[in-house]
Amino acid sequence: MTKSFSKTVLKLVFTTLFLGSSLYCAAQKKMGGLALYTVRNDMNKDAKATLQAVADAGYKNIEAAGYKDGEYYNMSPKDFKNFLNELGLKPISTHQAAVTLENADTMFADAKTAGFKYFVVPVPPMGLFKFFEETKSMGMEGGNANLARILSTLGEKCSKAGLKLLYHNHDFEFKKDKDGIVPIDFLLENTDPKHVNFQMDLYWVTKAGASPIAYFEKYPGRFKIWHVKDMDDQGRFAPVGNGHIDFSKILTHKKLSGMKYYMVEQDRTFAMEPLEAIKVSHKALSKIGFK
Repeated sequence: MTKSFSKTVLKLVFTTLFLGSSLYCAAQKKMGGLALYTVRNDMNKDAKATLQAVADAGYKNIEAAGYKDGEYYNMSPKDFKNFLNELGLKPISTHQAAVTLENADTMFADAKTAGFKYFVVPVPPMGLFKFFEETKSMGMEGGNANLARILSTLGEKCSKAGLKLLYHNHDFEFKKDKDGIVPIDFLLENTDPKHVNFQMDLYWVTKAGASPIAYFEKYPGRFKIWHVKDMDDQGRFAPVGNGHIDFSKILTHKKLSGMKYYMVEQDRTFAMEPLEAIKVSHKALSKIGFK
């Protein structure tokens, strides 16, 4: 065997190993976040196995929606954080609808211990949220000023605990109430961005007939996390990329919005199993331009 032939063979071997390693790394690259509300039934059955499946699907970040009696999915805050770390998942945000002015300090301390950065109030808290069965619609009682005061108080407590408070919208906040006021506008204009900001659910904004981009332009920097879920032709929840919401256009205004993280979410997956739906959504993210 000549020296030149040996060098050629060795070069081919190293090139093959390098390319193989690169392809493997690319295949293992994780991106995006998932709101665990999407897989809530699976989480209730076997939280650890479901989180493993979420990691295997390629997600990097998670948003919890399973806090009860001081635990996240039947794990202490510290154990939950450690298990996520083992899987290479990062705790970013947590939805905790049961928060009140009385239990907030305890909840914030637990969220901090679990490693979360953002504490999200998913609906008007303290019994203010209402679902009207006859019209299948959502709303609230107590008034906009009352909600703004509650969020402001929670926001100050949250900041002291080393977390950031966000309020998550549905569709009713983007529609005029009986007094002709758009609740989300009132909240944006009557809360201090030092302590209160927002998680924009792109599906529900679209459902309300509002424009996410128009809100980014009017209230820049206030929407720190997005919920990314699509809408099919029937107006139902759909996997990302399987509907008609123009995420690519919205994404060009990411910086203006203040978005730091995004979470795939699908409240109902209909004929598709949730663990399959999250795979479909994840494959679409990079095609759309999410990173």
